[in-house]
Amino acid sequence: MKITFLGTGSGVPAKHRNVSSMALHIDDKESSLWLFDCGEATQHQILHTSLKPRKISKIFITHLHGDHIFGLPGLLSSRSFQGGETPLTVYGPRGIKDYIEISLSVSMTHVKYPLNIVEFDEEGLVLEEEEYRFIGRKLVHGIPSFGFRIEQKELPGALLMDKVRESGIPAGPHYQQLKEGKSIKLADGRIFDGVDYIGPPKKGKIVTILGDTRYNEMSVELAMGADMLVHEATFAAGDELLAHEYFHSTTVQAAKVAKDAGVGQLLLTHISARYQKDDVLVLEKEAREIFPRVKVVEDFDVVEIK
Repeated sequence: MKITFLGTGSGVPAKHRNVSSMALHIDDKESSLWLFDCGEATQHQILHTSLKPRKISKIFITHLHGDHIFGLPGLLSSRSFQGGETPLTVYGPRGIKDYIEISLSVSMTHVKYPLNIVEFDEEGLVLEEEEYRFIGRKLVHGIPSFGFRIEQKELPGALLMDKVRESGIPAGPHYQQLKEGKSIKLADGRIFDGVDYIGPPKKGKIVTILGDTRYNEMSVELAMGADMLVHEATFAAGDELLAHEYFHSTTVQAAKVAKDAGVGQLLLTHISARYQKDDVLVLEKEAREIFPRVKVVEDFDVVEIK
């Protein structure tokens, strides 16, 4: 699993940062992409990457401020023109359905793929997939804004090759059957149960992606034990009053969430346009004094979830 950042700025586009959007690469058979937010010009940002819009199977909207949704009608339309035929589901707070349907209707846009729109209220969202569990909960912002926790379910254990060799099982396609836990019968009549040759299940990865928010305990709850936390850091340390007034967080507040939740890595995004490229090191240093494993991400950064 990894994340490609398509926009890491807040409010309005800047020369070096577009507004919010990121793509989570899902480890499944289809190599699906889950998009989180879709600010203005997200489809333009995608052109600078190897991402394929037809691979986007889900889009999650954290909240309905323009810098998080203004790119949505264009992306949905272009996905159709570019040969996307597989279903796409958009999840978002109440109001996202009207926004999408009116935008497409007024522009007389007809997508050629099944488009599903799922609204959720202030109670949030829970999805159970075959390989993932997804939880959305309300944060603290000027309008309903949500944070998301993506839990990869346990992965099958590895095939114990030393034990396979000790049993004298020759190489062949039956290795895959053993790995799947199936029984095999060799040409010499010997039978082996795959369950005996598989190691313990591996813990799945956990990623938390938060929308715009003030510092709050729900952020910590959603991030608890996550391998990676993506948190907004609109303002620098010392601007707590400004952050509170505009329902945002500072670098230090984001780092405190990461520390309290015991996450593996903290990625800071949604950086105000007031901060130039040279300010990034300062912002990162502020957060690192609280939580050491931190990075202020830039547009087009690709970060592996370890």
